[in-house]
Amino acid sequence: MDFFNTHSIFFTVLGYPMSYLEFFAVVTGVLSVILSAKASIWSWPVGIVNVFLSAFFYYQIQLYPDMFLMAFFFVTNILGWWRWANPKPEEEDKRKELKVSFMPRKQFYTWLLIGIAGTILIGALASQLHNWFPMLFNLPSAYPFVDSFILVMSVITTFLMIQKRIECWIIWLMIDIVATYLYFLKGAMFFGVEYIVFTIIAAFALWNWMKEYKSYSKTI
Repeated sequence: MDFFNTHSIFFTVLGYPMSYLEFFAVVTGVLSVILSAKASIWSWPVGIVNVFLSAFFYYQIQLYPDMFLMAFFFVTNILGWWRWANPKPEEEDKRKELKVSFMPRKQFYTWLLIGIAGTILIGALASQLHNWFPMLFNLPSAYPFVDSFILVMSVITTFLMIQKRIECWIIWLMIDIVATYLYFLKGAMFFGVEYIVFTIIAAFALWNWMKEYKSYSKTI
């Protein structure tokens, strides 16, 4: 049995052949997001396992931008883990700890515009990978622009989440809805179900972080 091959079937559910790789990539992904929604530091190490498994899966179904995104997530999960585990000296004081916060509205819209521009650029590059590197990418990228939107916006949102910006969950909602559509379209059904769950979790997380933000005024 090749655990990292999408053709190695773990079980079949409702006629859908579930590979070991897809199953465990989805399970660790859901767990990581649940922990993130609760602002738990354990979201980062679980996330490292998830991105490692997901990278193998995305490569085999020709979602190359998503595969490259996993390399970025590997690095940011390590950075996020370290950032949350090692607060700055002034943050040791509960009154000065890293707290959830809003960013200036103009800054939020600027990031969205950067995301759109990045999607167009990365999508154009991804659509040519099979021509430029045929030995590595023997098949064309599937839905390169939709996939690139997920990549670019996820990069932006991850940095916002590390800094505990509330807007990160608004963007995650956008990403999760687009990703749900893409994975069902590509036939990765369990990943599609995962992102339906992610959409629900992101909505809860947005509510939870806003609730925490409002609680600060009551402790002053």
